[in-house]
Amino acid sequence: MGTSVASFFQVSCWMITGERQAARIRSLYLKAILRQDMAFFDMETSTGEVISRMSSDTSLIQDAMGEKVAKFIQLLSTFIGGFVVAFFQGWLLAVVMLSSIPLLAVCGAFLGVTISKMSSRGQAAYTEAGIVVDQTISSIKTVASFTGEKQAVEKYNILLREAYIAVVQEGFVAGVGFGAVLFFIFCTYALALWYGSKLILEKGYTGGQVINVIMAILAGGLSIGQASPCMSAFVAGQAAAHKMLETIKRKPVIDAYDASGMKLDSIKGGIEFKDVHFCYPARPDAPIFSGFSLWVPSGSTMALVGESGSGKSTVVSLIERFYDPDAGELLIDGVNLKHLQLRWIRDKIGLVSQEPVLFASSIRENIAYGKNDATTEEIMAAIKLANASKFIENMPQGIDTMVGERGTQLSGGQKQRVAIARAILKNPSILLLDEATSALDAGSERVVQEALDQIMVDRTTVVIAHRLATVRNADTIGVLVRGSIVEKGSHSDLLKNQEGAYSQLLRLQEVNKGEQEEHHHTEEAHEKPDVVSEASQSSSRRLSFNKSLSQRLSFRLSVSARFSFRQSSSSPRSLPVPNIQETTFPESGVILPESGDHPTDVSLARLARLNKPEILVLFFGALAASIHGVILPVFGLLIGSIIQAFFEPPRKLKDEASFWSLMFVGLGVVAFLVGPMNRGLFAVAGGKLIRRVRAMAFEAVLRQEMGWFDEVGNTSAEVGSRLAADAAGVRALVGDTLALIVQNSATAVAGIVIAFVANWQLALLILALLPLVGLQGWTQMRFMKGFSANAKAKYEEASRVASDAVGSIRTVASFCAEEKVMDLFTKKCEGPVKAGIKQGLISGIGFGMSFLLLYCTYAISFYVGARLVKDSKTTFANVFKVFFALTMTAIGVSNSSSLAPDATKAKVSAASIFAILDRKSKIDSADDSGTTLPVVKGDIEFDHVSFKYPSRPSVQIFQELCLTIESGKTVAVVGESGSGKSTMIALLERFYDPDSGRILLDGVEIRQLNLKWLRQQIGLVSQEPVLFNNTIRANIAYGKDVEASEAQLIKASEDANGHTFISSLPQGYDTRVGDRDAQLSGGQKQRVAIARAILRDPKILLLDEATSALDVEAESVVQEALDRVMVGRTTIVVAHRLSTIKGADLIVVVKNGVVAEKGRHEELMGVKDGAYASLVALHVS
Repeated sequence: MGTSVASFFQVSCWMITGERQAARIRSLYLKAILRQDMAFFDMETSTGEVISRMSSDTSLIQDAMGEKVAKFIQLLSTFIGGFVVAFFQGWLLAVVMLSSIPLLAVCGAFLGVTISKMSSRGQAAYTEAGIVVDQTISSIKTVASFTGEKQAVEKYNILLREAYIAVVQEGFVAGVGFGAVLFFIFCTYALALWYGSKLILEKGYTGGQVINVIMAILAGGLSIGQASPCMSAFVAGQAAAHKMLETIKRKPVIDAYDASGMKLDSIKGGIEFKDVHFCYPARPDAPIFSGFSLWVPSGSTMALVGESGSGKSTVVSLIERFYDPDAGELLIDGVNLKHLQLRWIRDKIGLVSQEPVLFASSIRENIAYGKNDATTEEIMAAIKLANASKFIENMPQGIDTMVGERGTQLSGGQKQRVAIARAILKNPSILLLDEATSALDAGSERVVQEALDQIMVDRTTVVIAHRLATVRNADTIGVLVRGSIVEKGSHSDLLKNQEGAYSQLLRLQEVNKGEQEEHHHTEEAHEKPDVVSEASQSSSRRLSFNKSLSQRLSFRLSVSARFSFRQSSSSPRSLPVPNIQETTFPESGVILPESGDHPTDVSLARLARLNKPEILVLFFGALAASIHGVILPVFGLLIGSIIQAFFEPPRKLKDEASFWSLMFVGLGVVAFLVGPMNRGLFAVAGGKLIRRVRAMAFEAVLRQEMGWFDEVGNTSAEVGSRLAADAAGVRALVGDTLALIVQNSATAVAGIVIAFVANWQLALLILALLPLVGLQGWTQMRFMKGFSANAKAKYEEASRVASDAVGSIRTVASFCAEEKVMDLFTKKCEGPVKAGIKQGLISGIGFGMSFLLLYCTYAISFYVGARLVKDSKTTFANVFKVFFALTMTAIGVSNSSSLAPDATKAKVSAASIFAILDRKSKIDSADDSGTTLPVVKGDIEFDHVSFKYPSRPSVQIFQELCLTIESGKTVAVVGESGSGKSTMIALLERFYDPDSGRILLDGVEIRQLNLKWLRQQIGLVSQEPVLFNNTIRANIAYGKDVEASEAQLIKASEDANGHTFISSLPQGYDTRVGDRDAQLSGGQKQRVAIARAILRDPKILLLDEATSALDVEAESVVQEALDRVMVGRTTIVVAHRLSTIKGADLIVVVKNGVVAEKGRHEELMGVKDGAYASLVALHVS
């Protein structure tokens, strides 16, 4: 009873401790990550690495800090207690037996160091594999459009192979080490037996004393042997904890949690750069600023213009204090920014960027990042000011609609309005705007710009702009060239220097404007009154940027990105490229069985079938494990046999002692030989299984249609966490654990056979009691299943929070949202911790019961054995043979019972893996069936297409939509945000299939075409390009399925006007773009993306504001490149800016799910009160 109560507290308390410690480490790690400066994210970590460490590494740490610590303490105390008893009974014999301790210590030290190195290597490879998963899933539409699934799988497999090699090496090293330990232990017993007989003959020891010493040290020695799984867990946990604890201890230069620093009584907002020198930590050889100086008076508007990469965005980063200058000072109201409290000053700054970052939560929660404890009324007011109320009200869940990972459930315009609402709610003193309304349609832009005008009043505003027309009325305009202000002044002042940089940039845009006005008299008539009106108001308006931004619409008509169409060379046009997420499809909130409700009763036999290729390895591994398992019962038999020898006459004692000593040495040799085979072969089989399971699961994930990724529970963080944690769970069962199960089974069988041979009556009685032990173990596993599955799902939710925060660290930092993220993360972790506590209590009860039943079995054995000896039905020696044989068996059974948590986790993990493997994709990218066309002309037809997004079945996007696009023609699609423009692109790329109707390519329905071949014919350039955390070379080469030559890469870069800036970087084409392409400016990213599309040489081109992120000079050159690429290709343009598509062969207006109008610009303008004419009027009003 005492042991059962102690065992309950042992397992329960330590499992609860492990769960709490792991949760604490997760929180501390995320908190440490969030407090780091941007240099850390640029150089030392990535989102994938953080998620991998928080899922798989913390599992290893929890394993090392939980019940295995208790088990190790128990075994260590048994070891020490055994030697204490031995010394009391016979110190001479105990000292001799201690001679093996140095050898065991050397073995243990060698084992620990070697396994630690192997484990670290394996963990590093798995971390890299996690990064591949995160990058691929978070950019799944880019991967799919460039048919990059195979490339991702190959890269993933290479990393899995590295991890597999480390696992196998670790297995064999552990086998050799533990085999050596057992060899030394058995040799020690051989020595003890031989020396014990000498002590009986020469020193007057009794047989009982010698038996007591041997038995005590036997118990201690066996406990060391059983500690091997604990030691493995400790080493793996130590290796996993090293990097996490290193990060937790890291003190950043710019600490988000640093409460020191000044808080000004009031902030006016004056900004001054004084002789600032700066280069990004990741690129120390490429200085951005060298002696940069700039003064922005409080309450004024400063506009910064210049080429991409000139340092405009760096100004924003330094004001937000994402980085500190290397030299010089940055002052706010005359105070060095470094002397101000970081959270306080960031709270006074509002940032609205061109590519807004949203978190995978509801619209309400995203806007609430702007202000702590914001009321619903305040949030609704901000939404109304940002002109977002209409589209939000149309959502099924309103402001509680989930926006999806990185806001993918909203269109570009909708995301931007949510981001603007967030900034409005913040009510900052300093406002930083970076093309803040670039993603909006004309109607939304006008209203939102008026909202921005309102919040800009009496605020210091810094505007980053490519379009000079949008900054004419700024108080001051600064022209940046290679990190220096080459000109500064108001628009009129700068125009006085006709040879100045600003005048030259403006002339380049005015040329385009003039051409446009010449070509379209109708629109010119609209624009002239607007200019007159502007002039007449000049005396009364503020000389701030507030009013001017509201006029940016009219200027945009003439200065936005242009595409020179083949039909009208005098009429340059801007062709925006489709944003795949244009149409909204918010979360349904329903978790489908394949993504959430995994069955937990998956048969482990099915998992074993995946190991079929390793059947021979498993056979020999099982054989080795069986031999290893038989060693303990044979050891018990030998101990039972020598007991009688100690009571034999001296002559016979000496002979038998020599014989049994040699038998012990032989047993040690067998243990040494089978140890490496046992551990190593199971490591091979287990490693290959995990490698296969991970690869198959990742491949299965990449085969899924886009609708699956839209579901709750299938973000990159959750899928990555599932692959890492589930594979680790299955690995726990197939590696050490499976070997131990086979070994313990062999122990049980051998023990029972030996017991039956020695005395069948006693053995039969004890055998009848064994089902009770088995019943207890089974009950325990059934209890724990539910807890394990629930905890797993909750931890995936927590991983999503962490992934969002780390992937959007600049947004988190600028909104001082670190504590908010931590609160949300802690809340998501509460469920798993509670489930872990319940699991600990159930395991404790099970473990305590196993010991209670074990000692009850011992008691019955001795009682019945004594009665049998008394009745002369057996001998004293046979009772001990039965006892020792079943003692070894019982040890095996109790070990198996303690494996229940691992088995439960493995079954839940297997269920999760098979849920992914079993799901049949509705649009399978790996499906090789389907036809290919010998020649692609590019005729496209939408034939009565109806469509609803799977995640929002109540909202109809298209209703019997019909549209024909002739080959080689350029078709522009216009309409409001969320009208379905980009849904056309998504359907054409076959990200989704229509609910009814057909889409035809050259007269063939695209569902009949080979999917991979179809996507190879299409080139996509989007407004927000996605690059991978790799080199620039690798990102451009991603556009071509076969390996591209150096000449092809350079030619594509030159055509995209990217070769010059790439060559100027210290590592050139081998420069890494960073996590979420943070190392490149917006224009640089766009040029790399355009080079990637050019290299693809597609038959169908899809463009979405493809030059929106470029400066004027780069834009004109890139536009020429795009014009060349468009020749002879069918081109589809999704556009908000109607001025950019006037020269298109066909303009299509999409409204309410149908084509409202179509025709050329002149034809549509002639339709009185037409949809297109109304849109144009809205643009120029």
